[in-house]
Amino acid sequence: MNQNAEIIKKAISGSLKVIEQEREQEIISRRFGLNNGKETLEQIGESLSITRERVRQLEKAVLIHLQILAEDGEIPEISAAEKILVRNLVEMGRVSKLSELANKVYGKDTSTSERAGIYFIATLAKGLMVVEENDRYFASIGIAEYGDSSTVRGRVDEIVSVIRKNKSPMTLDELDEKLDYEHPDYIRAVASISKLLATLNGVWGLTKWPSVNPKNIRDKIFVILESHREPMHFSDIAEEIKSSNFKRKNVTVQAIHNELIKDSRFVLIGRGIYALSSWGYKKGTIADIIRSILEKSDKPLTREEIVKQVLRVRKVKETTILLNLQNKKLFKKIDRNSYTVA
Repeated sequence: MNQNAEIIKKAISGSLKVIEQEREQEIISRRFGLNNGKETLEQIGESLSITRERVRQLEKAVLIHLQILAEDGEIPEISAAEKILVRNLVEMGRVSKLSELANKVYGKDTSTSERAGIYFIATLAKGLMVVEENDRYFASIGIAEYGDSSTVRGRVDEIVSVIRKNKSPMTLDELDEKLDYEHPDYIRAVASISKLLATLNGVWGLTKWPSVNPKNIRDKIFVILESHREPMHFSDIAEEIKSSNFKRKNVTVQAIHNELIKDSRFVLIGRGIYALSSWGYKKGTIADIIRSILEKSDKPLTREEIVKQVLRVRKVKETTILLNLQNKKLFKKIDRNSYTVA
């Protein structure tokens, strides 16, 4: 056990030790999930043969008592643990999602009970504040002098509002221009508390946006192509996904190819090479592309002009384009070197 873990453990046991009644110790331990999973008021009341409301009253009374003792220095272990948490929070932007703070303090991926212990300590420590978890926010801890839980939630909502109004993902620097914060690191720390936001490749957006929170193979393909900003072979796309930061990235080349064929966002522009339709590429054969180019032109075009325009949207050999031009049912030769639609 590392030094931080030992101090956290002593702070928890030191706090529980000053609770005189064994039943009240049990209530606090079970409500915070210090040993096992967190339990509801109903679950605890039923097992102790008391009402839900009585459990809530006892919990509240015990926590107030512990907070007073901690503030008066009667639980010295809390002060030692608080210093560790504050030191880490300063490095993390003054506020942090509970899971990230716990992992940093312990230096490893923490268990549910280890995270619960840190949340318990933060609830008692005067210099810390906690944000309770709900549908909008992750359980989080911050340095109290920089704002209470209501203030922090308001800042989270402000960031969400700015991104929503922008209608597209934003970098921390772009957010910094819209917000009055001391440093982009603090914006990152606050944004990470929100369950409505996600981040990928240095940009932040709403969790429902595939560009920052890809949930299926097609979305991941889109993110890879958009980040590269140039057409890619389907096998290269598969390799990029495998080496990415995506949560699930075990994909086969065949699966990637199948998804590319199905989705209208992707356009085949060469032998196994795909681009995004939003870049101006359109589906169709080389003959379809030539026909479209000629129909848009107000005059016949030379072979060179046709080849040049086709190569802008397709990665094919020049001879392939010239062979398609020989289709007399589709294209009419005006003179030695000019063509129009038949």
